[in-house]
Amino acid sequence: MSSEMIEIETAEAVADAYLAKPDGDGPYPGVLFLMDAFGLRSQIKHMADRIAARGYVVLAPNLFYRAGEDPVGEMPDLSGAEARDAFMQRLLPLMAALTPEAVESDADAYLRRLEAESDGPIALTGYCMGARVGLHIAAMHPARVVALGGFHAGRLVTDAPDSPHRSVDSIRAELYLAFADNDQSMTPEDIAELERALDSAGVEYRAEVYEGAAHGYTMADTPVYDAAAAERHYEELFALLERTTGASQPTG
Repeated sequence: MSSEMIEIETAEAVADAYLAKPDGDGPYPGVLFLMDAFGLRSQIKHMADRIAARGYVVLAPNLFYRAGEDPVGEMPDLSGAEARDAFMQRLLPLMAALTPEAVESDADAYLRRLEAESDGPIALTGYCMGARVGLHIAAMHPARVVALGGFHAGRLVTDAPDSPHRSVDSIRAELYLAFADNDQSMTPEDIAELERALDSAGVEYRAEVYEGAAHGYTMADTPVYDAAAAERHYEELFALLERTTGASQPTG
């Protein structure tokens, strides 16, 4: 497997991104990896590598590129409430700038680069805010996206006119959504509202809550990491990718 940092020209600037590719000739479908709010870091690269090792070209862009190559900076010890709150205050402006309009502006550039690097269908996997971004991209590009795996997603249902759940009518991708337990950013009521919207739109999906797993359960560099839930996420993600892209064999 090979990997490198690359640059992608967007409508506004140049985005840095991590690209991981299997060895050999393929064909290898593409996976657009949509990071959580803690940024494009070694944990994200490690996860992208693991997906690539299953036979996928994985592109993980820095979704916060408008603020620079490393706007999040080094993660502090998040075990204390005060440190968590201070860190989140740093992240809020970055997340707020990632509007549906900004996502729409960037999505075509990301997909075009991934299409140029891979063969066949494109799938998405997103984490925390990345799952929200993924839902928008799946709705904006229904003919280009065959699947979305969304893990410990938050704020997919809000009162805002541009809430992600209001844009699902155009989605043609298959969705797998694995929510965190007792997550105030995606309550049982929110999940039920999202399911009503997906059912009404005729979207093929499966949604479930990982019992006992906190928001952020896949991220091994955070205190909420849950090894069992993270492994379950990989199993479900790989099953989704195999169903929808046709790739099924690890590359070694």
